[in-house]
Amino acid sequence: MRVFVTGASGHIASAVVPELTGAGHEVVGLARSDASADAVAALGAEVLRGDLDDLAGLRKAAAAADGVLHFAFKHDAMRSGDFAGAVASDLSVTEAIGAELEGSGKPFVAMGGTMMVAGAGITGRPATEEDAADAGPRVDAENTLVAMAERGVRSSVVRLSPVVHGPLDHHGFIPTLIALAREKGFSGYVGDGANRWPAVQTLDAARLCLLALEKAPAGSRLHAVADEGVPFREIAEAIGRRLDLPVRSVAAEDAAGHFGFLGALVQTDNHTSNARTRKLLGWEPVHPGLLDDLAEGHYFD
Repeated sequence: MRVFVTGASGHIASAVVPELTGAGHEVVGLARSDASADAVAALGAEVLRGDLDDLAGLRKAAAAADGVLHFAFKHDAMRSGDFAGAVASDLSVTEAIGAELEGSGKPFVAMGGTMMVAGAGITGRPATEEDAADAGPRVDAENTLVAMAERGVRSSVVRLSPVVHGPLDHHGFIPTLIALAREKGFSGYVGDGANRWPAVQTLDAARLCLLALEKAPAGSRLHAVADEGVPFREIAEAIGRRLDLPVRSVAAEDAAGHFGFLGALVQTDNHTSNARTRKLLGWEPVHPGLLDDLAEGHYFD
C-alpha cells in the first residue's frame, strides 16, 4: 500500500513510519522544512515538501495514495495562543482529504485525543470508544472524519492518550511537567491529585496506527490507551522522586498560574477504557507503563 503521512517527522509518526515500511508499505511523508525532510528521508520514506495550508497539494497527495495517516497539527500556533486557528486548520485539512477520498473505500486514519471525550458528560465509569461529544475544538474534526464512513471512506480516528511516553517523547506533557517541576522547585498536582490520566508508550501507539490503517472498520473510534487511568498525584510523585524535589498540592484556583496552558488539563479526570479497541483489532500493548517508564530515567538525562 502507498501511504501518505502528514506530520511524518513528528514524535508518533516517526515511530509509525518504520512500522509501515516494516509491514511492506511504501510511505510518502509530508515535510515543511529542510530538517523535517531530512528526518523523513532517514526513516526510509519518500519526501513530499508542503504544509497544512496547501489544501490542493494535500488533496493531490491523498489521491495518489492508497491510504492516508494524518498526524500533523499546528502545534506552534497552539503554543503561541492561536488554538482556534490551529483547530480550524485541522478541520479544513480533514475535510479536504476526505473529499478527495470520497467513494474510494481507501483508509483515512487521523489522530484525536481521549481528552476530547471529557466533554461528553461521562460520570462513574471509564470513557469507551462509543462515547463522543457532540461538538467542540478538535471534536468537530473527529466527528467529520467518522461521518466519512457514509461517503465511501474507510475512516477511523485513533484517540491518543494525553501522555504518549517513551524515549522518543521530547516535547509532550511529561517533559513539560518535568520542566515545570525544575522551574518551580517542586512537582505539583491539583487538589488531592486523584484525577486520572490514561497513557500509552509510543511504540504501542504506533502499532495501533498500523492496525487501524490495515483493518479498522469504517467509522471506527479507537483508543490508544495502555494505562487506563494513572492518578495524577502518582505522576507528580514519580517526577519528584527522580528530581529529588518535594511533591505538593496546588489549589485549583492557582492551577493556571502554576501549570500555564496545562492548568485545566491537569485537573481533568480522563479514565479511559481500551477494551473495544483491543477486541476489534487484536491490539495488545507490550511496552512499559508510564510509571515504569518514568522510573527508567531517560526523561531526566
